[in-house]
Amino acid sequence: GFKTCVLTNNWADDSAGRLFTATLMNVLRRPFELVIESCQLGVQKPDPKIYTHALDALRARPQEV
Repeated sequence: GFKTCVLTNNWADDSAGRLFTATLMNVLRRPFELVIESCQLGVQKPDPKIYTHALDALRARPQEV
């Protein structure tokens, strides 16, 4: 089959509503094998490093995605 991944530019939520955001992210990530968040990785799109990280994490080659 196929592997699914979300690669997102986002930020660490330190607002009063962060529990809602964290709960929403947990629900949204369920259908995916991998969710890569720029705020956790410290690299944002369009930096090639984030794509290389995603490929490595998925054990995939560019022509496969």
